[in-house]
Formats: sequence, C-alpha cells, structure tokens
Amino acid sequence: MSSSAGSSNPEYVNARVRARRSELFADEDYRKLVRMSTAEIARFMEESAYEEEINALGARHSGVDLIEYALNRNLAKQFDDILDWADGRLYDLIARYLRKFDAWNVKTVVRGIYSDASREEIESDLIRAGEFSDRLVTRLLDAGSIEEVVDVLDRTMFGPALAAAYDEYESSGVLVPLENAVDRVFYENLLSGVTWDETTQQYRDLLKAEVDFRNARNALRLARSGADIDPGEYYIEGGRLFGPAELSSLASNPDELVQRIRDSTYGDDLSEALDDIEAAESLIAFERALETALLEYSSSLGNVFPLSVSPVISYILAKEREVDNIRAIARAREAGLSPEQIEEELVIL
Repeated sequence: MSSSAGSSNPEYVNARVRARRSELFADEDYRKLVRMSTAEIARFMEESAYEEEINALGARHSGVDLIEYALNRNLAKQFDDILDWADGRLYDLIARYLRKFDAWNVKTVVRGIYSDASREEIESDLIRAGEFSDRLVTRLLDAGSIEEVVDVLDRTMFGPALAAAYDEYESSGVLVPLENAVDRVFYENLLSGVTWDETTQQYRDLLKAEVDFRNARNALRLARSGADIDPGEYYIEGGRLFGPAELSSLASNPDELVQRIRDSTYGDDLSEALDDIEAAESLIAFERALETALLEYSSSLGNVFPLSVSPVISYILAKEREVDNIRAIARAREAGLSPEQIEEELVIL
C-alpha cells in the first residue's frame, strides 16, 4: 500500500461506506442462518453482497469451504475498494489500520503450524486485505516451522519483535510471546507517527479503546490458561484504562475488571454491553461480550463524527463481525450444533 496523492476526502469515502454498511447482514439474518444447512447458507449469500464471490468460486468449492473462501475474498475486496476511494491522509490512516490483517495472517500461520494444521486449512483462514504481497503470503504458507515463519518475516515490521520473542516461545512452549509481539507492533505502528488533531481525535479514542479491550481479553486468557505467566508482562501500550500492574491484579477478578470499565469514560456508552459481560458464564462468552462492546463504541463514534476516519474504521469492524459470524455459523452447522448453541457463539448487537 502507498499513499495516494491529493487531499483527504472523508465526505466522499464515508458516503460510499454508508452505502456498503446498509448491505451488511442484520441480526435477524443470523437467526435465519443458524437454522440453515451449509448449502442453504451459500444460497442465501448468493442473494446478497456475496453473489459475485459465490458464483466465481462455486465450481471449485462447496459447503463450508465455499463459504469461507467467499467470505475472505469479499472482505479483501471491500477493503481494497475503500483504499481505491480514499486520498491523501485518509488513505494513510486506513492503510495503517488494515495492516491488522497482516497481523491476523501471521498469527494464523503460527497457530496453524503449532497445531499441525494442513496448508489448506491455514490458507482458508487467511484474509488478504493487508499489505503483504501474494509472494510473501505464499512463503509463509510454505514454511515448515515457526522458526521459518520468523525468518520469512525478517524484513517486515513484525520481524525484530518476533525474533526477540522466539526464544521466550521456545522456553515456554506457548504462543503467547509470539502473538503478543505481533499485536504490540501493530498497535505501536498505529499510534505513533500520526499528527493527532480535531479530525483524528475520535479515531485515536477508538484505537485506545481497542487497546484497552485487547489488554483485558489477553489478561483474562492468561489468567484462565493456568500458565505461570504474569499478564502484566504482555501489556500493550497505548490504552488509557490500565497499567501493567493493575492489569495483572484485575485479570484474576473479572468482576472488578468490568467495574473498572464501567467507571471509565466508556461506561455511559457501554452500559448494556457491560451488563452482558457481567452475565457471561464462560471466557468465550466474556470475549464475545467484549467484542460487542467495542463494536458499539466504534459505532457511536462513527455516528457522532461523520466526517472523520471513524465511520470507515467502524465499518471495517462491522464487516469483520459479519464475516466472523457467518463463518462461525457455517462451521457450527457442519459440526451439528443446535441453533441455540450457535447463537451463543455469535457477536450480535
């Protein structure tokens, strides 16, 4: 990705994004999908914004594979379109944010190798919407070990941090050091080197919220994992709610963590979502509720500040949520889960 010439054009881009947002699946659509077979889900998608992808891929794939490849191709296309529309500083801000899919792909390859997944299984989970070239992605897929992945990424922005974290991964046997290194680099890149002003202040607020919720989720995962790891050691800088020591103490007490969020600047916007978090009976349900809370917060900023980059970022998060929900439904239906069980896995506002 490279910056386009010219001044920013948020009015034009946000108008186009509003049109795309109107095409997203509604919560009632998910409630229909959980009762369909994978073939029926594909047909439903064919009558929506996924028509082109379903038709193009239908001769080569079927079932869950067709759905997943269509989802990932459509996601990449949507975000490529946004970059084509954007100019100047707006382009740069969006391009920076879309590097989250490079981070996603790195972690997906590492997790796949760690769990002995096949090359095809790993590739089906990749989202080619970031900055990595097809050649680099192919090299990652061809890697036979996590050490090879670290070597392949040597000249990317993730390289130095992954190399530094590799020894810790080898000694601990868990992926936390590598995954955290990727997340840290991504958020450091987002929050540094940007001139923050009135038009980007709300975007910075959203990024800080994303870091806060990422820290909360990671701390809870570590606390529940049983591993002898201090959550504070994997704290990501850039949020505004927690320090490393505080995060370590809150990780073992989810109720206090939720109250900390409720008492913060997010509290008024997220009261209903925080109620859902408190009612969550498992770590997965807790994480789903955190994702819902972040979506609600991003949506509120996008509505209040329509001429900033915030509506675009809000749309990116909403589109991710749609893709994740459809993928989860398709996989769960293939596994034979009931509609009620599937709905518990979804992020529904």
